[in-house]
Amino acid sequence: MKKLLFILFSTALILSVAGCNSAVSSNAQKTKKIVVGTGTQFPNICFIDDNGKLTGYDVEVVRAIDDLLPDYEFEFKTLEFSNLLLSLETKKIDMIAHNMAVNEERKKKFLFNDETYNYSPLYITVNEKRDDIKTLKDLEGKKAVVGATSNAAVFLNKYNEEHDNKIEIVFSGQGADDTAAQLKTGRADATLSTPFAVNFYNEASDAQQKIVGDIIINSQVYFLFNKEEEELKAKVDEAVKRLKENGTLAKLSTDWLGADYTVEN
Repeated sequence: MKKLLFILFSTALILSVAGCNSAVSSNAQKTKKIVVGTGTQFPNICFIDDNGKLTGYDVEVVRAIDDLLPDYEFEFKTLEFSNLLLSLETKKIDMIAHNMAVNEERKKKFLFNDETYNYSPLYITVNEKRDDIKTLKDLEGKKAVVGATSNAAVFLNKYNEEHDNKIEIVFSGQGADDTAAQLKTGRADATLSTPFAVNFYNEASDAQQKIVGDIIINSQVYFLFNKEEEELKAKVDEAVKRLKENGTLAKLSTDWLGADYTVEN
């Protein structure tokens, strides 16, 4: 009798453990991995810190979203900014977190979420010794350096279409060709940048930049998805709303960007 009870108990224990393992396996299978494309060169938005860690406002917002969405696992993939849209289009990544603003060209191919998580005010930015440029009109006949495929590039190209291509537009690259270097050496006259990026460059590398004039574009910032990712978009929107309501989003913006850019300034 004791032997029979032992066999029955052992069998029940095995079935119980198997059931637990099955539940764990089932839960693991429900978790969907989302590859998030981001960059490493945008100060305080997405960059590598002194400890070699990928961080910044956009990165930490995604990590906060990840904490709220147990059915998803968000994994970062760092890319050059100019490669992000192509990588999304070819489905090498599922989502972009890189201070992306809406424009018509992007809307044709991709899906933006509904809930903005940041405002990105762009000003004309020049070397601190320059006093001759304060408006777009002042930029006519001069050289502006911007990132290829950026909203600043789209805006200046549209301005040129309406003003006989009076601004010379060049694209930033690496090393001596990057924006900060071109402004500092006088190879370019201006760029469009945010106050938080200017402050970062000035403190980190003595970039000697300043913003001038009024806001040129005050873009609302969103995450970007493939067209068929409606469910993911809806889940991310729910999470962003919760982060706004509980104050996390405003705190992250203040910590990383120096002010609350989650509301229009």
